[in-house]
Amino acid sequence: MASRDAAERAAFFARREAAAVLRRVLRGDAARRAVGSIKSLVYSPTVRNKRATFALVCQTLKYLSIIKEVLASSGVLNGKWKKQEELVYVTAYDILFGQGTAVSGSAEQLIMLHKDTLKTALEKICARKKVGCVEDLLSKKTAGKPKPRFLRVNTLKTTTESVMEDLNKIHMVDRDDMVPDMLVLPPGTDLHSHPLVTDGKVFLQGKASCMVAGALCPKPGWKVIDACAAPGNKTVHLAALMNGEGSIIACELNKERAKTLQQTIRRSGANNIQTVNGDFLDIDSNNPSYAEVRAILLDPSCSGSGISTERLDYLLPSHSVDDQDDASTSSRVMKLSAFQKKALSHALSFPSVERVVYSTCSIHQAENEDVVNAVLPLATSLGFELTTPFPQWHRRGLPVFEGSEHLLRTDPEDGLEGFFIALFVRKAAASGVEEPGEDKSLGVRGKPVRKRRNGLGAFSSLRLSRIILCSTGRF
Repeated sequence: MASRDAAERAAFFARREAAAVLRRVLRGDAARRAVGSIKSLVYSPTVRNKRATFALVCQTLKYLSIIKEVLASSGVLNGKWKKQEELVYVTAYDILFGQGTAVSGSAEQLIMLHKDTLKTALEKICARKKVGCVEDLLSKKTAGKPKPRFLRVNTLKTTTESVMEDLNKIHMVDRDDMVPDMLVLPPGTDLHSHPLVTDGKVFLQGKASCMVAGALCPKPGWKVIDACAAPGNKTVHLAALMNGEGSIIACELNKERAKTLQQTIRRSGANNIQTVNGDFLDIDSNNPSYAEVRAILLDPSCSGSGISTERLDYLLPSHSVDDQDDASTSSRVMKLSAFQKKALSHALSFPSVERVVYSTCSIHQAENEDVVNAVLPLATSLGFELTTPFPQWHRRGLPVFEGSEHLLRTDPEDGLEGFFIALFVRKAAASGVEEPGEDKSLGVRGKPVRKRRNGLGAFSSLRLSRIILCSTGRF
């Protein structure tokens, strides 16, 4: 009896956590401005029962169109409950299609009170659509081919050898043959609750994502800007490549995502990062405070078309609508492309910057090659040239302009997410510099982390209402 009560209580709280995540997912999807993927929202520190919450969110989304139709035909979701509709959706899924465990709770009581009515409505829908079971009503959305589980060792806290020794006790672990401090595990390996992950010694980060900071290859002691930093995995990767030396200014405009960025930094143990809750475009590149910036990582807002499977976007209500349109030329992608060109031009304008990486998790030419090609004349006039990161990588840019062979693409066919990377290097700084992939020792390991503070300086528009400086050096 005690174990049953505990299970019912766990289900009760998991539904509330799932409803909170579902609310953010659905609102972001409706506005086409998601604050995070389903996975990132579920696996945030604020969610306690991650496994149950993740299952409930995914399954509720899978059955959502059916649940909505059943609730509408039965009249259950009226005025009062419209304000808590996500909780009703989750509870309806769990009781009608899931484990069916219900305890005292207003939403549970609502669904249990109308359970027979809802089941009758469901039977009528099946009969009207001439299907034999509920599963036949589900859309045939696919999760795609499983990919290996990649993880990056956080060398600010531990060593690759130590992590391999620990994980090899229970998992089959291999080193990646190209990206330093990257390990490869079998598909489906779940490490979200592993102490190495929760302690920040390991980050569950895809190989393509790790290639971005690796391409920038900042040196210890440099001053670096991460222009669109949240959720922060690339930011803390930069800190590790720099051995915790020098300084990183991490910009993030969205207030909620800025909080996620700070959580990531705290977990990593990096103490040379300062976060800016503000717009990278507001930074005055000619301000003396930024005269020593030598590298900029620009991973701006994009369509996310290269990681839609990893984000579980195929579960979202908008997915079927997007499939009917030519997403690569949609008005949203064109607006993103215009912003990306503006941001890249701004990154290249910093007077002392030597290396700029432009990256997206998009597969669309409009956000990738077209952006680089449009900005290339400006880059050339400022003394920059395209350089080849990870030259041993086989997949390069689409051949749409001269020099596109320097660009880098990854693709699901490679067992990776769909990413794009362009590396601009100022000619005066290019001589004698070893590009990523030529030498696997990106920086010297094992030096103690050293705390340094650097002033963030002025912003061109001085929009102080939008810009909050949040020093994370004390963590």
